[in-house]
Amino acid sequence: MQDTKRIVIDGFKLFLFWILVFDVQRIIFSLHNYDKFTDVSWGEWFQAFVFSLRLDLATAGLLSLLPMFILITGIFFKNPWHRKLFFGAMLIEIILCSMIHGGEINAYPEWNHKLNTRVFTHLINPGEVFRTADYGMTIWFIVYAVIETVIGLFLLKKLYPKKTSSPNQAWYIAAPLSVVLLSFFTGLFVVLGRGGFQQIPINIDAAYYSKNYVSNDLSVNSVYYFTKSFMLYNRSEIGNLFPHIAEKKSKRLLKDLYTYPRQHSIDILKNDRPNVVFIVLEGWTADAVGCLNNGRGATPHFDALAKNGVLFTNIYAAGSTSEIGNASIFAGYPALPEISISMQPDKHRKLPSINQDLQKWGYTSHYLFSGDLKYGNIGGFFIDQGFDVVEDENEFPTNLPHGKLNYYDEALYSLLLKKINHTKGPFMHCGFTGSTHSPYDFPEGKAPKWKGAEAKFMSSVFYADYCLNNFIKGCKKEKWYTNTIFVLVADHGHASPFNTNPSVAQFFRIPLLIFGEPIKKEYRGTRIDAVGSQSDIATTLLRQMHGDVKQYTWSKDLLNPKVPQFALHTVIRGYGWVTPKGHFTWHMDGKMFQENTFDAQHIGKEKKRCHAFMSLLYEQYKSL
Repeated sequence: MQDTKRIVIDGFKLFLFWILVFDVQRIIFSLHNYDKFTDVSWGEWFQAFVFSLRLDLATAGLLSLLPMFILITGIFFKNPWHRKLFFGAMLIEIILCSMIHGGEINAYPEWNHKLNTRVFTHLINPGEVFRTADYGMTIWFIVYAVIETVIGLFLLKKLYPKKTSSPNQAWYIAAPLSVVLLSFFTGLFVVLGRGGFQQIPINIDAAYYSKNYVSNDLSVNSVYYFTKSFMLYNRSEIGNLFPHIAEKKSKRLLKDLYTYPRQHSIDILKNDRPNVVFIVLEGWTADAVGCLNNGRGATPHFDALAKNGVLFTNIYAAGSTSEIGNASIFAGYPALPEISISMQPDKHRKLPSINQDLQKWGYTSHYLFSGDLKYGNIGGFFIDQGFDVVEDENEFPTNLPHGKLNYYDEALYSLLLKKINHTKGPFMHCGFTGSTHSPYDFPEGKAPKWKGAEAKFMSSVFYADYCLNNFIKGCKKEKWYTNTIFVLVADHGHASPFNTNPSVAQFFRIPLLIFGEPIKKEYRGTRIDAVGSQSDIATTLLRQMHGDVKQYTWSKDLLNPKVPQFALHTVIRGYGWVTPKGHFTWHMDGKMFQENTFDAQHIGKEKKRCHAFMSLLYEQYKSL
């Protein structure tokens, strides 16, 4: 009886231990990211510790399975090493939890969401993690991981002090007792791990209680969230989260979005075979661009260029990472939540791409990035797509000033200009900038310092805009400039002083500008307000060059006056839908709206359309 009582008490102490650990982590998170809680009252902050309980218990139950098994076997084995085995297993779990949470604490100011599948893309190249993070982030990660591990061990020793051993029981008493205890606690932990006896297991939305995403992120258990993301990353259950709609029904629901007159008379180019220069602007959100944000921005030079080009004002990024954005831009392919098509050569090699069409007309293609193209397999994607030359930081002179993540934008543009000058036309050159990526490295004194929220990012945009202007000035001096169009587009959005929520449509709104001498004068300064996506660039551009765009089934012509206006974008664990009548984002786990501006008259129809689009896209993705 003494052993039974001790084991039962020790079992329930495990729950207490993990709840205390998780709440300590919440306090540390709140202290480090206190500026994120300026709109959160004390009462709302305290509620996170209440509404988190169900997910915390579920996580505690799963984490306690192995340690509890070790505790129960102590009925048979009362040697000193048994306690060490228990503490060893707990220490491993504490360290893992501390590392997950330490990473989340540091990533949150930049990502504005919990640690999720994005980290797996980074971890494929560990060096990239430390280059992306500034030194302070690396140090704080280590500090927090150590602090949380030490606190965990302290709590563990307080709850499980050394005890005098009780006498060994006969095996015929210990055996059935162990079986009973093991069955009881295994069943209890499994039930708690799934959140109860209900048909559908508990999910992260069980901890949601606020309209403020920061409060919900604080409430959601970090270890549970990360583990769930890992399962999605391995696609062990992702198919179950997508809507399943019969193909005929999906096509019927989407019929009016794809059956419209394709021919039109708007030709903005003087000739249909200009050179093409793509500039993929790292993280440029529309909120940072003055001409897209009522003058509130950091891009005076981009704004000036827009007055002489064709500016698309309602374009949305397909996702929130660079590899997704690049694939969508050049392959005309929308994004799927939790999936990076660039990471799957067996699938992305079956997609069309802009450079492949241009090659048929004798164009050469070149892609240049100032950092490491192993991230997200971006380099591999462009090589598979048949680019003639794909180059990254290894091509840059080593004596140039270098930021932690990549060479400065001015170095990128300088090398890009040299590459273009040594290329015979017709050509397509692409430059992917990097100074506006965390940790926002750029030379001191090259841009005014932004004050307030997102100061580092906005200051880096000032610098990036300055470098872009110098690049265009240099291009204007070259003979090829008169027959070259420039396509400026962001790879994804970013938090700004005006919006930090990564689950709303505005976060994904980005700039898209086409300008250059081949554009007819009557179209210079035009603003196109049609709602569209990065995936629409391929058809829009190739249609102006009188190419065949039939293979770009998910891409539409934004210059067509009769084009249906809509955009799909992915959010963390969900997706969003934008039309001129409103927008919403849909949470796949909770099966609920995270944001919705459609009125009651339109939301039903638009929700069906969006789900049909996602269902059809996912089925096609599986068949690639």
